[in-house]
Amino acid sequence: MNIEIKDTLISAESLQAKVKELALQIERDFEGEEIVIIAVLKGSFVFAADLIRHIKNEVTIDFISASSYGNQTETTGKVKLLKDIDVNITGKNVIVVEDIIDSGLTLHFLKDHFFMHKPKALKLCTLLDKPERRKVDLKAEYVGFQIPDEFIVGYGIDCAEKYRNLPYIASVVTEK
Repeated sequence: MNIEIKDTLISAESLQAKVKELALQIERDFEGEEIVIIAVLKGSFVFAADLIRHIKNEVTIDFISASSYGNQTETTGKVKLLKDIDVNITGKNVIVVEDIIDSGLTLHFLKDHFFMHKPKALKLCTLLDKPERRKVDLKAEYVGFQIPDEFIVGYGIDCAEKYRNLPYIASVVTEK
């Protein structure tokens, strides 16, 4: 697959400002309380790392991996859990951190999965949101940016495991 970076959609500076803003919202909502951050791998790891450094609450972090894409750019419609969490979230304030909500299938699946553990609170935080692509009713409490329906890379988000290291979000053109 050939890829060409088209435009910078969100600059590195805008990303960092938004991460700080989201961290402040989370701090206010959970003032003085411990938070468990669960980052959805692989795409959210950069966002989650930056986010937790700005949250002053006591934070525990864990990771989960699930996918509805396989090796494709379009969802298969079926979510597969690849790695579960290790921490106990029963009775805890949990924030699931995702890079992008597209179809919503993965986060909808994970939300149901986490509710089985009976957390005190469960909130969703996404850096990017494409609400027009939603296939299920799902809204995040913390949203960085709404973006157009374009294929994007950067800031942890990949195309064929490449471009995660870009400090900004870019739209791309792919040729198979």
